[in-house]
Amino acid sequence: MEGVDHLAHERNKTEFDVDAMKIVWAGSRHAFELSDRMARLVASDPAFRKDDRTRLGRKELFKNTLRKAAHAWKRILELRLTGPCVITEEEAGQLRNFVDEPSFTDLHWGMFVPAIKGQGTDEQQRKWLPLAYKMQIIGCYAQTELGHGSNVQGLETTATFDPETDEFVINSPTLTSSKWWPGGLGKISTHAIVYARLITSGQEHGVHGFIVQIRSLDDHMPLPGITIGDIGMKLGNGAYNTMDNGVLKFDHIRIPRNQMLMRVLQVTREGKCVQSNVPRQLIYGTMVFVRQTIVADASTALSRAVCIATRYSAVRRQFGSQDGGMETQVIDYKTQQSRLFPLLASAYAFRFVGEWLKWLYTDVTQRLQANDFSTLPEAHACTAGLKSLTTAATAVEQRISYDGNLPILSCALSYALGLDYFILDAIEECRKLCGGHGYLCASGLPELFAVYVPACTYEGDNVVLLLQVARFLMKTVSQLGSGKKPVGTTAYLGRVQDLLQCCCDVQRAEDWLKPSVVLEAFEARSARMCVACAQNLSKFEKPEDGFAELSADLVEAAVAHCQLIVVSKFIEKLQQDIPGKGVKQQLQNLCYIYALNLLHKYLGDFLSTGCITPKQASLANDQLRSMYSQIRPNAIALVDAFNYTDHYLGSVLGRSDGNVYPKLYEEAWKDPLNDSVVPDGYHEYVHPMLKQQLRNARL
Repeated sequence: MEGVDHLAHERNKTEFDVDAMKIVWAGSRHAFELSDRMARLVASDPAFRKDDRTRLGRKELFKNTLRKAAHAWKRILELRLTGPCVITEEEAGQLRNFVDEPSFTDLHWGMFVPAIKGQGTDEQQRKWLPLAYKMQIIGCYAQTELGHGSNVQGLETTATFDPETDEFVINSPTLTSSKWWPGGLGKISTHAIVYARLITSGQEHGVHGFIVQIRSLDDHMPLPGITIGDIGMKLGNGAYNTMDNGVLKFDHIRIPRNQMLMRVLQVTREGKCVQSNVPRQLIYGTMVFVRQTIVADASTALSRAVCIATRYSAVRRQFGSQDGGMETQVIDYKTQQSRLFPLLASAYAFRFVGEWLKWLYTDVTQRLQANDFSTLPEAHACTAGLKSLTTAATAVEQRISYDGNLPILSCALSYALGLDYFILDAIEECRKLCGGHGYLCASGLPELFAVYVPACTYEGDNVVLLLQVARFLMKTVSQLGSGKKPVGTTAYLGRVQDLLQCCCDVQRAEDWLKPSVVLEAFEARSARMCVACAQNLSKFEKPEDGFAELSADLVEAAVAHCQLIVVSKFIEKLQQDIPGKGVKQQLQNLCYIYALNLLHKYLGDFLSTGCITPKQASLANDQLRSMYSQIRPNAIALVDAFNYTDHYLGSVLGRSDGNVYPKLYEEAWKDPLNDSVVPDGYHEYVHPMLKQQLRNARL
């Protein structure tokens, strides 16, 4: 029935102030009001409808995406949300976000503009940014090639300086040097930040970025010497097929010398490479900003899936009927709770880590402006594990990452341990939690999954990234004897002797509700795994042989460190003043569910390192089950706190009013296959078969 809240009985059970929790989730009242305003603006505009997206063919789908992008830009202009002002950029970004359709604008604003900001000189920024802000040029980020992705140093595209004409010659010398995958490149972008091997006077100087015009601003045709197109369909209906991921090949294209991004390294008129007086570390500010948004995106993707699964679990009833009464709500089954509630807790955990990283970005930016680089290694470390989530890692960053000049890999936020893989698995788990209906496109989950899949291949394999985390951890452990104290997210290793000897003092299940007990268990686990790896590495004559042989153990140690970061930041959040009736209590429940579920899943680590006993592990499980019961009456309210409109959620199963079945039935009849009662092809293929009029073929 329309206008009836079928989840009202669930919302009436709520034990906390939902409006206050919405502000906690958003990060501030300002952030909540901004996102709420933009979400409602988009949801109320028929031009942004998306319920038919999965039924469209590729050409129609792409044209529809262009229409929405143009309409979004029209609304941004009408609302005067253009320009470099932080507030208007934030509002415009929120509007594009709630349109919820991957498009060329994502790469223009998320990659092209930040690259010019971070790597362009003041003069280059004055020239290019006004054009980009007004969308008079549309840019993309062309780094990945057909033959090389995460190994940026292996890129084959060349940029050779010609001193006679004061130009760079951009060339794709091989098929595998073709740029491959950049979003927005295939059909729309007019310009690209192209990463290529810099060559002057026959000498290579590493990989650098160049601003290259690739299409005419008059007729949009590729410029002479440029081969360009879309690379084809990707996984799923709708999903990322709204994006024109492209292929780009250069045949000795010439660009002016001043179109090399020269904030850090400059090429003179004579072709000499000169280090600028701008510290190269400054480029990290933009990189940290892009990466902290990636963490927020991960939390958002997970929370959308969890919202759908939680609401539908409260609507769906199966079994348990007695004397003709109502069946049991699926959400009341402990098996459902044990799979669903840890994902709900994870969404909040990742949200708060992203919030912390945003603070870190602000702090580092202020320090960089004052030429204080003391916290830069920690800042870079806190984002290094997010390379798999973003193509924002610059070529210069990659060069520094491997030259060993900065201790960049302490990786506080490579807690991602493959955060993208976790999110992807979590979305799939939410689909399974919705039973068969979760497989329907109308559930919103298949498309959400397909949109998030690319995150697993952005910028390299997560195992490689975790091995980089492990290298930094091993370096930190090796320096403990020198008196150099670890700082930031590895500070706990400074107490390694205590952590190697400490014994968990849990005697009752409730003892696991002490933050100090939980934190010590995770610190001890990580410290002991790091020390064990370091001791085993010391047995090898050649360190690289040790790293190769012990790579699996090193990855596990890195994962332990990363998970510690998330737990510790959640606990730190709870130490803040959090207003609102019952809000802090619910967050505490979620924190303990997150931590104790990790302890349960990685129990082998905790037991094998002697951090806890089997009895204490059993008590942790008892407490975890108890926490599920405390979350149960608040589950719907906790996902309501995400404040997602039905438009943004895009799911019949996750409707805020719980009116699932009539809408699911209604949605089925919208499928083009139901346009006719008798399908095309019936008379040609099926009718003869039914009448046995098929001709027998001779062998």
